[in-house]
Amino acid sequence: MYQFDYKRPASLDEAAKALAGAGDGKILAGGMTLIPTLKQRLAMPSDLIDLGGIAEIKGVCEEDGAIVIGAMTTHAEVAANDLVKSRLPALAALAEGIGDPQVRHRGTIGGSVANSDPAADYPAGLLGCGAVIRTNKREIAADDFFTGLFETALEENEIIRSVVFPVPEKAAYVKFANPASRYAIVGVFVSQGVVGTRVAVTGAGPCAFRATEMEAALAANFSPVALKGLTVSAADLNSDLHASAEYRAHLVSVIAARAVAAAAG
Repeated sequence: MYQFDYKRPASLDEAAKALAGAGDGKILAGGMTLIPTLKQRLAMPSDLIDLGGIAEIKGVCEEDGAIVIGAMTTHAEVAANDLVKSRLPALAALAEGIGDPQVRHRGTIGGSVANSDPAADYPAGLLGCGAVIRTNKREIAADDFFTGLFETALEENEIIRSVVFPVPEKAAYVKFANPASRYAIVGVFVSQGVVGTRVAVTGAGPCAFRATEMEAALAANFSPVALKGLTVSAADLNSDLHASAEYRAHLVSVIAARAVAAAAG
């Protein structure tokens, strides 16, 4: 690693000031991507601002019928939380399926969302629930948040505080996972409820996206049968050593049908 200044603020305001005052500061949430990047000398930040000491952005609560999860809440904490398990079990199951126990106990929802890894699970959950990302400056709808490969709508010195999940009437998340990393080669989160019918896909493209044609079909008939014959184009999907774009397109249809069956069952 290169030399950097390590800072551990006690509040979100302190973190924002430290980030604004740094020449090239980086936020440390769970560190699942940042630490390996530093070890490989692919980044050279002037300051590392650790959010681990900020209590105000940890934990889970209910607000006006929605579930609010603090940005520094770990995947393991989301998976084990009684409120999430009872009100939004699909999200608890999603969190339980991330990586391995070490990753789940260190990685955080805020770090995952801000990183916008194309194969991460949480982006599908946010899009699939119609979630809202709260930052230290504003609120951003999930539909507007994920903009590209490792790119989001976050502005300079903007820090995620929490994620607000409207609770659907039914939902499920199913993924075809890489057997080594447990990253989603393709993952699909489906839901129906207060925000309508949603089908969100991760792992297939440069960033998570909604399959709107499938959503329209399921709005009329929330059943795997409604998806018969529907496909997504392989033109803009990822192709790598794990799966071709064409195979990922095929998987989207298969996994979406399985997710609908799980949600409707």
